[in-house]
This record gives sequence, C-alpha cells and structure tokens, in this order.
Amino acid sequence: MLRSSTLTDRRFVTAEETLTEVAPFTLNAWMSRPDIVPCKELLMVRATMEPGRCHPFHYHPTREEIIYIVSGQAEQWCGREWRTLHPGEMALIPKGEVHGTYNSFREPVVFLAILSPAGAEGEDMIDVSLEEPWLGLRESKSLIHCR
Repeated sequence: MLRSSTLTDRRFVTAEETLTEVAPFTLNAWMSRPDIVPCKELLMVRATMEPGRCHPFHYHPTREEIIYIVSGQAEQWCGREWRTLHPGEMALIPKGEVHGTYNSFREPVVFLAILSPAGAEGEDMIDVSLEEPWLGLRESKSLIHCR
C-alpha cells in the first residue's frame, strides 16, 4: 500500500511498498520506476538470485547499468572480462555492452541493479546468450553452468 498521497510527491519507498515480481533469473523487488516514484532517469531493483541461476549474456541498447552486490557473490561479466564481485563491490556496464551475472556459488546473491534512463525507447534488453562468442565463452573458462 502506497503511503504518499500521490505519486508526484512520493519520495520514500518502504520494503513493504516495493513491487515484487518473479523473473526468469531472479526475484525482483522494484523500488524505483516511474510507476512507483516520480523518477524520470533512474530505475532500481533489488534482485535475489539463487545458487546455480544466472542472467545470461545480454545487453541494453539504450541504458547503462550499475550492479552493486549487497550480499553473497556474483560472477559478473562485462564483455569478455569477468570478476567475482563481493558485498560492497559494483560493476559499471555502459550502454550496449554485453554482460551477464552468474551465481556459481552456494548462497543466494542479492544485488541492486540501477539503470538509466528510466524511460528508454525501443527494446530494453537483447539476449545474446545463444550466439557466439557468448555461447561458448564461459565453457572455455571451465566455469559452472547455470540453469
């Protein structure tokens, strides 16, 4: 239930007021989107990814993104480079860069995904996970597959 009298003056969002959705890769708790707060430039979602799950290689043609780890660990790819991100660490993904988030660890990873602009036009996300070189990239590194 929204506490602000109208969307146009809303500045705070409690945990109970987030919009929750089950996505193919994560459990999402949306905190900033134009239908929640009067933002024009920012989207923010708190995502929980279970062990063995992933958001495979994709890109956003019209948005840049920050992924910030709250708890757990993530195998984060930006282009052909990857690192294990830990709590308090982040990755910047420029507009149009292929990236993927993989939880090849034993505990869930919770992260914030912050994207801009909020009202981008056109297709938001392009999946390239079944195309080369992305299809075989993780396999060439002998990394755990996600489901």
